Amino acid sequence: MNLVEFYDAYWRQADDTFDMKRLDLIARRVGSGEKVLEVDCGPGVLAKMMQERGAQVTGTDLSIVAVERARAKGISAQQVDVDTEPLPFADASFDTVVSNSMIEHRFFPKRSFDECVRVLKPGGRFIVCLPNIAHWLCRWWVVTGRFPYVENSPTDVLHIRFFTVSEVKELCQARGLRVLEVDGSASLWAKDFYPALIRSRRLRGFYTKLAHRWPALFARDFVVVARKVGDSHDA
Repeated sequence: MNLVEFYDAYWRQADDTFDMKRLDLIARRVGSGEKVLEVDCGPGVLAKMMQERGAQVTGTDLSIVAVERARAKGISAQQVDVDTEPLPFADASFDTVVSNSMIEHRFFPKRSFDECVRVLKPGGRFIVCLPNIAHWLCRWWVVTGRFPYVENSPTDVLHIRFFTVSEVKELCQARGLRVLEVDGSASLWAKDFYPALIRSRRLRGFYTKLAHRWPALFARDFVVVARKVGDSHDA
C-alpha cells in the first residue's frame, strides 16, 4: 500500500473534528517561546493550539493534502514520509518534539522514534501520544479469545502497529530519553469501544480520573513525556 496516496485521500474527506480533550493533554505541556516540531501533524489542529500558546511550531506530514491544510492555518509545514526519509532538520534543532497518535499508522515505528530523538535538543522533551493496546477492554478481548477491529479503538483498522505504556517507555529509554510522566485520556466519545454504562453521566467523571491515574490500564490513549539526557536537568 502507498501510504502517501492513502492519506492524501483520507485527508481530502476528513474534517477537523478531533478529541480536543486529548489534544489539550499535549498542548498544555508546551510553553511560550518553545521551538516545537510536530511530526505527522495532519491538518494542523494541534499545531495551531500549540502556536496559540506562544510556541514556534513546525510541522511535517506524509500527506501533501494535510500539509496544505496545516499551512492554511498558519503552520510552517512540509511533506515528509518518515518511513522512508529522514526529517529535513539538523540534529538537536528543537526544544520539543511532538507525535500525536500517528506512529501507530507507520510501518517502521522505531525509525520515527529515532528521527524524533535525533532532532531534539539535549534537555528537550519528546511528547508522544499513542493508543493503548493494553486497555482493560483489549485485555478482556484477548483473554476471551478475540481481537475485534473496532473503529476509534486501539484496534482500529487504520492502526498497523500496537503499543503499551511499558513498551513506549522502553523505546524512549533505549534512545537516551528519561521518562518524566505518563498521562492518559479516557476518550469516552468512542461509543463503539466503551460500554454505555461507562460513558454514562454517572460514571464518566470517575472513569476519566481512572484514565489519568492509571493510564496503562484505563486510558484509551496515553501520553508519555520524556526528556533527552544531556543538560543540568539530568544531573
